[in-house]
Amino acid sequence: MQLGDIAHLRTGDKGDISQVSVIAYDPADYALLLREVTVDRVLTHLATLTVRRATRYELPGLGALNFVLEGALNGGVTRSLALDAHGKSLGAQLLDLPLRGTIGDPS
Repeated sequence: MQLGDIAHLRTGDKGDISQVSVIAYDPADYALLLREVTVDRVLTHLATLTVRRATRYELPGLGALNFVLEGALNGGVTRSLALDAHGKSLGAQLLDLPLRGTIGDPS
């Protein structure tokens, strides 16, 4: 199972910071997101980025996690030579994150 099987994402950016929100389709899967979608796993999955600092915010009322990735945009939209300087493809790439566990598993 991959993250995209149980969640969708929204992304945004400001300067050199990318924000990725992971939102469970079903609130019952929020526990699985909490357990599996950690800062370490996100950074490992997006290993080509040079993130200075990553912070995960938990939003249980929304069944969502919000990741703020400082330095992820290689200088920001106007300074980067990256093809996707806005970081929109980060969300698509993160949807391929493999998950261990089963849907609806609260453990």
